[in-house]
Amino acid sequence: MLKIIQIVALLQGLFILFIFYRTKENYRKITFWLFFGSIVSILLYIIGDDDNNLFIEGADWFLFDSSLFLTFLFLYFKYFRSENEVFLKRDYLFFLPSLLSFLIETLEIVSDEENDFLEIIETLTEFVFLGYLIYILYNLLRTKRANWILYFVAPIVLIMSISYINGILDLFELAPIVFSEDDDFNTYLLLVIAFLFYFITFYFISKPKELIPNTKITKYKSSNLKPELIEKYKNALIQAMEKEKLFMDSRLSIHNVSKKLNIPRQYISEVLNLHLNKSFQDFVNEYRVDAFVKNLQNDQHAHFTLFGMATEVGFSSKSSFNATFKKVKGITPTQFKNSIAKKKVIGTE
Repeated sequence: MLKIIQIVALLQGLFILFIFYRTKENYRKITFWLFFGSIVSILLYIIGDDDNNLFIEGADWFLFDSSLFLTFLFLYFKYFRSENEVFLKRDYLFFLPSLLSFLIETLEIVSDEENDFLEIIETLTEFVFLGYLIYILYNLLRTKRANWILYFVAPIVLIMSISYINGILDLFELAPIVFSEDDDFNTYLLLVIAFLFYFITFYFISKPKELIPNTKITKYKSSNLKPELIEKYKNALIQAMEKEKLFMDSRLSIHNVSKKLNIPRQYISEVLNLHLNKSFQDFVNEYRVDAFVKNLQNDQHAHFTLFGMATEVGFSSKSSFNATFKKVKGITPTQFKNSIAKKKVIGTE
């Protein structure tokens, strides 16, 4: 019976994953891929369950454990409230605890003897994953518009928290939290987590705006910004870019600008989205692209590579730079450079 439920959970997950991918254009790119990763990792979790492996009895496929699912879910909630359109390189560090966990499991299988040092490291990683769970719950409590998700994510967080707390209790030789003596109890809990997560995914498919909040409609509905303040803030933002060149800071965020200009973050978002018809990231990136073009036309920067010039004006990722440039100019940076070179040749003839 348990195997049948596992197979149903796997097939249902694959179907939901397929539908979710087919509708990817409805979602904000960064949050879509993080949520997509969460679904994939929970499917792997179902397949490689240590207690009841779906394909090989008694197999310990430790690579397919809950840590990867947790990391993707944690990063999803991290970016859910963020205005970043590109995954930041430094956030790859959040996958390190998972990699460390995989490495420890490998060493424990290879070595016949118990290693106290590895046990301590493993417990520390469990503290990290417990921190991820606390962060997810904290973000859910802060996100008022998505309170309904609490009813489905909170049980996931609580079930997984108990698992990590038990791992920590085991290190100190304390009695674990036990709900049932049934050998298959943990597998049933895993399936509960899977079905709860599938329901959330199904809801997102039917109501994609929940995954990409429509800030323009809901966020500023009750704004009391007067026309003179709108103009003042607009000019301050433009001046900060044109004269102070804040865009050259690769770590620039709306929070930094808010602090520097002493303008509430919400008002900056409102002015940009409603009165300049741009997101914060697009607003900053357009100045970066313009600065890059000026440098490209300047012979003093001839010895720089294209990405070298891009980093000079605030871009920190090559892929982000190429995508942004094409979005603004309609062609790639290389094509743009070649068109400038052709114009120079024609001008000298």
